[in-house]
Amino acid sequence: MAGTQSAASDAILARLLNLHPKIIDLSLDRMVRLLDALGNPERDLPPVIHIAGTNGKGSTGAFLRAGLEAAGKTVHAYTSPHLARFHERIRLAGELISEDTLADLLAECEEANEGNAITFFEVTTVAALLAFSHIPADYCILEVGLGGRLDATNVIDDPALTIITPVSLDHQSYLGETLTDIACEKAGIIKPGIPVVVGRQEEEALKVIAEKAILNKAMVHAFGADWSVRREANGFSVQYPNGLLDLPRPALQGDHQFENAGAAIMALSLLGLDNEHVATHAVTRAEWPARMQRLREGPLIDAAPNGSEVWLDGGHNPAAGEAIATLIADMEEQTPKPFYMVCGMLNTKDPTGYLEPFQGLVRRVYCVSIPGEDATLDAEDLMDVALDADLDAIAVENVATAIRLIAGEESTDLEPPRILICGSLYLAGRVLRENG
Repeated sequence: MAGTQSAASDAILARLLNLHPKIIDLSLDRMVRLLDALGNPERDLPPVIHIAGTNGKGSTGAFLRAGLEAAGKTVHAYTSPHLARFHERIRLAGELISEDTLADLLAECEEANEGNAITFFEVTTVAALLAFSHIPADYCILEVGLGGRLDATNVIDDPALTIITPVSLDHQSYLGETLTDIACEKAGIIKPGIPVVVGRQEEEALKVIAEKAILNKAMVHAFGADWSVRREANGFSVQYPNGLLDLPRPALQGDHQFENAGAAIMALSLLGLDNEHVATHAVTRAEWPARMQRLREGPLIDAAPNGSEVWLDGGHNPAAGEAIATLIADMEEQTPKPFYMVCGMLNTKDPTGYLEPFQGLVRRVYCVSIPGEDATLDAEDLMDVALDADLDAIAVENVATAIRLIAGEESTDLEPPRILICGSLYLAGRVLRENG
C-alpha cells in the first residue's frame, strides 16, 4: 500500500517536471498567475519569516523552528531541495506533509495550471503555499530557493521578518557574476517597514543590503553592528540589543553554526521570544540532515573500518568548503585521524574553490559522479580538478567503492579513518537513500 501511495505524488511530480523547458527561469509572472487561479492562498498564511542567502539558510531556519517550537508555537516550513523524498520540503505545523495531502495539493495545482508553462519549483512552491493556507499555525518559515528578488517564494508582501544569511559567489549564471550582483538579488526579499536580520557579510554585500533596506525603510539588524556571537569554553554567547545569552554549543557541527544560531536568536528576539529556555532549545534541538551529519548505521558504515567516523555534508560552494575544512581541522587538532574525502559535484559549481581549503588536511579525495543527475561533474573531470588543486585524488565508480577502498587496499592505517562524503546535496540525498 505504501508503494502505491508514493506513486500517486511521484506520478504528478514527474508530469510537473515537463511543464517548462527550463529547470530554472527566474520570474514571478507564472507564480502570480497560478496563485490568482487558486484564490491567492499566499495572502492567507500565518506570519511569515522569509530567509535568503548563499550559505546557512537551512541551518538558520532549523534553529529558528526549534526555538519557535520550544516557545509552544506551531510552525509551517518550506525548504529545498529535498534529500530522500519530496515530502521533506513541506512541514505542516511541524510534521512532514502526508502522501495523501501532497498528492491532493499537487493535483489541484496541476488542474488549476491548465497545462501552462511553469517551472517545477514554481508549481511545487504554489502547492506548499496552498497547504500552509489550509492548516492553522503560528508561524511559517519560507526558505528561498535561488536568489530572492525573482525567487518563487518572493510573493509574500508583508512577512513578519526577513533574514539574509551570508552571501557569497554561487549560481553566477543566474544571479550575476559579482558579489554585488548576487547580494542585490538576495536583498530583493526585503519589504517596506519589515525588519531584516543580516548575517556576516563582505563589505560590498552589506552595502547593497543596507541600501535596499534604507529604500524600504526596513530596520537592519546586522551581525557585528547589532548582534554578535562569541565562543566560550563550553558553548557560546549571543549579544543583541535586548541583552546577552550564554548558551551551550549548537547541535549542528561547525564554527559557522554559531553565527547561524545567533541569527536565529536575533530573529526570536524581534518576535519577542528570546528567553533563555527558548534560546537553549533553539541551539540544542535543531536538526538539519546532510549538514555535517554523522552516519552511525547502515551499509556504508558496515563497509567502513570499525571505529570509523563517517560524515555527510551537502555544502557545494567555496564558502561551504572553507567552513567544512575549518571544522575538519578542529576535529584533527582534538582527535587526529586519517582523513579521506568522497566527493561528487554538479558541473554548475566551482569545484576548485570548494576543494582548495582541504589542502594539507585530506590524504586522498575519491571522486564520484552523482548517479541520476544529468548535471553531474564526471568523476574523471573532478579528479583532474582535485589534482590541479594539489590534492591526491582518484576517480571511482561510486561511494560504496570508495568506502571499500578506504577500508581495504587503500588504507593501512592503524587508526580508524575519518571519512567525509561531500560536494552536493544531490549526492547527499542519494547516500541517505542508499544507506537506509
